[in-house]
Formats: sequence, structure tokens, C-alpha cells
Amino acid sequence: MNKEITASLSELDKVVDYLEMHVSENVIIFLTGDLASGKTTLTSAVAKSRGIDSTVTSPTFSLQQCYGKQLFHYDLYRINNETFFDLGLHEEFDKPGWHLVEWADESLKSFLANAGYNTVSILITPIGESRNYYIEV
Repeated sequence: MNKEITASLSELDKVVDYLEMHVSENVIIFLTGDLASGKTTLTSAVAKSRGIDSTVTSPTFSLQQCYGKQLFHYDLYRINNETFFDLGLHEEFDKPGWHLVEWADESLKSFLANAGYNTVSILITPIGESRNYYIEV
């Protein structure tokens, strides 16, 4: 099921509410968009909706940030799939919760979907002061 939502920063709850209604509790959510399109901002809105008060930052250098026991945020901008697997990051996806992944390439998305992981893709496109969120569940 696909859904397109246009929302400003103050309306991100529309996107988060849709995800919470249509996405399972254990899922890998791929966030795709240009630099500064709002991937980490959406992750922050998800964290807030789950009662997480921590400041959400992009895990560009750490590769992964954990918020509580069931929200995980990854930034794969600097690593290729071979490095991803060599580091054992794929094993993190076995933990229950939502795994939000920035900068995953298509081959990793396909591999994980074919391996039986529940995946969702969100393409974020800036439109003036708002963003368009194209969600593939």
C-alpha cells in the first residue's frame, strides 16, 4: 500500500500517525531523500511520538543511534554494503522495534526484503516550506 502525504514541520504528526497505524512494530524503515531533506527530522518526530525525550541527531559518524530499546537510527552514507555486513550491523535488525535507515542503497533494501525482513520505504522531497513523503508499505 502506498501513501503520499505533504506536511510542514509542524504537521509531521500526520506522517507519524500514518506510520503508527500502518506499519508493524518490528520494521526497517528506509528514509530516502537529498541531503537536508528531513530524514533525521522525521526520525526525531517518530522518537517524540514514542515518548523519547532525547535529542535525535544524525548518526553520521557513529553509524547507529539507539533511542530506548525499540527505536534505532542508522546513517549508511559513508559505508557500502560489504562494510555494513562486515561490521555486523545487519544483526541489529533482529532486535524488536523500528529501525530507521538513512542512505541505504537499493541492493541492501532488496536483500533485506528478500531475507524476510518487514520493510517500508519513505521518499522525502522538499516542496517549498513543506515536504512530500511518499510511503511504500
